[in-house]
Amino acid sequence: MKVLHLDNNHPTLLQQLAEAGFSNTENYTATKEEVEQFIGDYNGIVIRSRFKIDKSFLDAAKNLQFIARVGAGLESIDIPYAKKKGVQLFSAPEGNRNAVGEHTLGLLLSLFNKLNMADQSVKTGHWKREAHRGLELDGKTVGIIGYGNMGKSFAQKLKGFNCTVFCYDIKSDVGDKNATQVSLITLQEMADVVSLHTPWTPETDKMVNADFITNFKKPFWLLNTARGKSVVTKDLVAALENGKVLGAGLDVLEYEKLSFESLFSSEMPSELKKLLEFPNVLLTPHVAGWTVESKRNLAETIVDKIKEAFPKPEP
Repeated sequence: MKVLHLDNNHPTLLQQLAEAGFSNTENYTATKEEVEQFIGDYNGIVIRSRFKIDKSFLDAAKNLQFIARVGAGLESIDIPYAKKKGVQLFSAPEGNRNAVGEHTLGLLLSLFNKLNMADQSVKTGHWKREAHRGLELDGKTVGIIGYGNMGKSFAQKLKGFNCTVFCYDIKSDVGDKNATQVSLITLQEMADVVSLHTPWTPETDKMVNADFITNFKKPFWLLNTARGKSVVTKDLVAALENGKVLGAGLDVLEYEKLSFESLFSSEMPSELKKLLEFPNVLLTPHVAGWTVESKRNLAETIVDKIKEAFPKPEP
């Protein structure tokens, strides 16, 4: 089985596939249009998010049996059309869930304790202790929206902080010992902190907008390590200005390209400029699941799924 690798990943992925009898080809620079000229020769592709796998690409991939994405989501793939063509789809949310859980907790603790502001203050020669008095997570209520691999990992990390954890998900009966499942209305009534762990779907696109924010009973802190397009930036900025949102830790932004490799290609939007001015907003460049350990874990998870679906023939 011939496999085309369109993004560079941990070397164990290539090594283990080769050992399992797959033939690997690496091409990390060809454009989508160029790849469409020869993709018909391949049975599988391994991607991250370099370009969209759409109808024209899938039509050109006449012998394609699987698409493996070394990451959590599959939004860069036309999933219904791929399934119609009989193409199996693999992703690896198990591979970086721990990294995302730790990063989300890091954002929250940094915001509560004003670590980024305190660091910059000291480095500029100031010693303002009262200005950097922090908050404790103890006794707070954390609401997790989306309780899959990532949400459950974050909830597990919150154990030991003596906080109440609620989760909301479109699926029923997903709550566990680390989080009590509630309705969205209940979460909006109770939460001091809201953390997004949802995929990007039509239902979650622009989900966090002015109406969504207004429905919270009390001011809250917002964390987003999921997908940037789930949060309407201008509405978040307005909520930060009026105090409805107390602060935000964002690993993803509305203006990211689909590839996640750059922020934007044109002039910076005015609402993003405003967002950057808030001292109570902490930003990271889509790296919540981007650790040394997760790079290997993602690769190994994908290899295991491919090998399970396409076992090596017995000699």
